[in-house]
This record gives sequence, C-alpha cells and structure tokens, in this order.
Amino acid sequence: MTSETLAGAAKPKSGGLDRQIQAKIGQQLRSMYDEVVDQGVPDRFVELLKKLDGAQGAPKTEEESR
Repeated sequence: MTSETLAGAAKPKSGGLDRQIQAKIGQQLRSMYDEVVDQGVPDRFVELLKKLDGAQGAPKTEEESR
C-alpha cells in the first residue's frame, strides 16, 4: 500500500484504521495464513510429536522420578 492510497482513504472516526484499510490487511493476512497452513507439518516434527506423546504416556523410571 502506498502513502497515496492511505492519503486517499476516508479518515476513520475513532482514530483507528478505516474499513478499506482493515479489509486489505485482513485479506493479506488470510492469504499469508493459507500459505502457511498449506505447507503442512514437516515429517521430522511429526516424529518428534509422536515421541513426545509416547514419553508422556510411559511410566517414569526410578531415575526420572528423582
């Protein structure tokens, strides 16, 4: 967004951003979020999560409880 776009936008009443700017920011945030979600979880993270889940369910040994 350029300064010309901001200057041409209607002034907000309560000191916040006007609806056009809010809508543009929301659109860009959704686009970025969708890209991140589409990437998925790397296999190494899935394996780490499985190990953590297994460790939480396993009883502690004597050494771990000290």
